Amino acid sequence: MKISHQRKNAVSNTQVGIDFEDQCFAFFQKRFPALKKPFNLSIGHIEKKSHKFDMGCSEKKVIIECKSHTWTEGGNVPSAKITTWDQAMLYFFLAPRSYRKIFVVKYDLNPNTGKSLCSYYLRTHPHVIPDEVEFWELDETTGKFRENQFDVTGSFTGDLNVE
Repeated sequence: MKISHQRKNAVSNTQVGIDFEDQCFAFFQKRFPALKKPFNLSIGHIEKKSHKFDMGCSEKKVIIECKSHTWTEGGNVPSAKITTWDQAMLYFFLAPRSYRKIFVVKYDLNPNTGKSLCSYYLRTHPHVIPDEVEFWELDETTGKFRENQFDVTGSFTGDLNVE
């Protein structure tokens, strides 16, 4: 039986996420040898509560979230998945400012525009992205990671010289 929301050639969507996270862990553990998976950290505004990040390290003060989402087959925005990216941005915002925050996503090009899902998100959601979050993309076909530059000040629009 075909499951309509199942990724092509995948045992399960859960396994796709686990495999993606494992690739990310192997890459970042070289940079942060004490990296743990998962990693619990107390976050919050007024009251604090423990949140489980995909991985992190208290010694190097880093937290990492991973998302292996793709465009829909027709090249549409996976809006429900993008909502989870917004949620990750909230968790990063609520985490201690002293922590380095890394968001790793699958490098996936839109079949119609040729733009990556990450570049789409950076262009359309700058209003929810904390200024200290680093965006990385993993091209699973090559195994290469690359940091996607995001300048929060470059996304402002309108006249900043208000009288």
